[in-house]
Amino acid sequence: MARKVFYSFHFNEDNWRAGQVRNIGAFEGDKPVNGNKWEEVKEKSDEVIKAWIDKNLVDKSCLVVLIGENTSSRKWVKYEINKAWELKKGVCGIYINKLSDSSGKQSKKGSNPLASYIPIFESDFSTSSYVYDDIKNNIESLVENAIKIRSQYK
Repeated sequence: MARKVFYSFHFNEDNWRAGQVRNIGAFEGDKPVNGNKWEEVKEKSDEVIKAWIDKNLVDKSCLVVLIGENTSSRKWVKYEINKAWELKKGVCGIYINKLSDSSGKQSKKGSNPLASYIPIFESDFSTSSYVYDDIKNNIESLVENAIKIRSQYK
């Protein structure tokens, strides 16, 4: 079954890294979020932002939180996690701090915004290209595991 996922991340800091994960192409409809669309939506009211998130989550199998240095402090990431759980979606996380940004820089490891029973992937590699390959080789099983775990909770 082709899975659809919603990626949650700190847009300003991690959009480049998130784009790398989306370019893996492991899931149906994987394509980077149009920056202009998010910029347009985020300038509106909280209700408009929530409606946009809700609409984009509804047909997804899983929420994948791409964890960068400051992801855990983001208001909308927290909302997306809670909303996905409420909608009975799988939820998982991937540390992306060791992927290079557009300047070739990695970032510090951030705090995990997810509960202890949520599956998290963190590569043992330190070189960005190896981290990318490690994520690529593990992302599908991570999502399947998250969906399986979520089905155990009512």
